[in-house]
Amino acid sequence: MGILSKIFTWWDGATIGTSLFSSMNGEHVGTDSLGNKYYRSTKRKTAGGLEQRWVIYNGANDASRVPSEWHGWLHHSYDELPESHLPPPRIWQVDYSPNATGTPGAYRPTGALEKGGKRARATGDYEAWTPEG
Repeated sequence: MGILSKIFTWWDGATIGTSLFSSMNGEHVGTDSLGNKYYRSTKRKTAGGLEQRWVIYNGANDASRVPSEWHGWLHHSYDELPESHLPPPRIWQVDYSPNATGTPGAYRPTGALEKGGKRARATGDYEAWTPEG
């Protein structure tokens, strides 16, 4: 199933076409702590004359899995590779956590239907008008 999944699936890593394109037209410049690989073009430029840059994800293709330092490099915020010019992480900085939206680990407030749909009454709650009232 490995070769078939590489031919037909794009949502979990790179397809065969992307891997071939990257090996023929790109230069591997680095890998982040999550195993994502970063490339820059050796032949082609963008419409603005900048080098093309891209990422091949290690696992699910989720843009929130790109660390902030590599995000800046991908979008030409700076030209140097992140390892070469960024300061070491601060003691108060937390490690990456994936986007939990749509998963059981997602935040659900007390009034959410998944938590029973009950919430505390508020002063702005609507009370329907009745002629007797």
